[in-house]
Amino acid sequence: MSSVSLARRQPRAVVASTAVRAAVVWVLALAALPVSILGAVTIGAADLTAAQVWGSISHHLFGTASELSVIRDGIVWELRLPRVLTAGAVGAGLAISGVVMQALTRNPLADPYLLGLSSGASLGAVLVLLTGLAVALPVAAFSGAMLALAGTLLLARALGAITPSRTVLSGLAVSSFAGAITSLVIFWNTQGDSYRQILNWLLGSLASADWGSVAIGWVTLLVVGVPVVLGGRVLDAFAFGDSAAAALGVAVSRTRWLLLTGTALLTGAMVSVSGSIGFVGLVLPNAVRLLVGARHALLLPLSALVGAVFMIWVDTAARTLFEPRELPVGIITVLIGAPVFVAVLVRNRERA
Repeated sequence: MSSVSLARRQPRAVVASTAVRAAVVWVLALAALPVSILGAVTIGAADLTAAQVWGSISHHLFGTASELSVIRDGIVWELRLPRVLTAGAVGAGLAISGVVMQALTRNPLADPYLLGLSSGASLGAVLVLLTGLAVALPVAAFSGAMLALAGTLLLARALGAITPSRTVLSGLAVSSFAGAITSLVIFWNTQGDSYRQILNWLLGSLASADWGSVAIGWVTLLVVGVPVVLGGRVLDAFAFGDSAAAALGVAVSRTRWLLLTGTALLTGAMVSVSGSIGFVGLVLPNAVRLLVGARHALLLPLSALVGAVFMIWVDTAARTLFEPRELPVGIITVLIGAPVFVAVLVRNRERA
């Protein structure tokens, strides 16, 4: 076989290999999500089987008879299942947001917290936890995230046209400012056991998840996340810069505003029910990208599925590894994500 013929065949082989890997990842991720939800609910101090868990779910959804006692049924329906479902929504939402931020900034090391959302949400949450304001914690956290987003975009616009670099730098400035205010409020007002409650939230925790958290996470994922996933082809145009995207017919400025706003809403909603959980939106999109390539029509939905499965099992580990004590889930994501982040940084050292 001539070298010319081999050169022509190689790209086709690479494309075929990527397509096979993508199909395998699709099948595994689609199968893993329901298995993970059912399996994670069975794990804990109360010994439950998958059949018992399904019986409790079927009893509440379809009115079938349940063999579980009231207490064990409550463990499934009121404690574990809402927490597992919230974890899945948070993982999917942060992964989608990470993919979008990396596409818009053309930087694989970007994450959804670059807009200052996490620090803004933390400030709102801490104010509620310390002052007892008459507002729900998720509402306060989400409001703080949206105020941080507004500050980031206003600052970026004041510097001129909104570009990826100006947006990131503005987000870092807003994040640092909100973080400083949060630290000042904690230092000045925290007393007694409130330190532990605040620390758990700042490090990320799903311990207080309930059906309200499930509603916030999954409704936001459906209303905001699904349209972003369906618009994956638009993100492909940004890979070659704003000029190339405009040449392909993309309204660059308007599309960037819409995507940034959607990402902020998605991230703010997830942070409001889970606290600040790092590295999920940074590491998982890069891991999935290595398997299926950079086409966003594949990357976005697969990142969402992998993110949901990953967060379900990380949270399960957080609540069971050291029973009866529980780790903030953010600690485990950092322990897993930091080495992977270093690997991504090394792989992309020419671009960093």
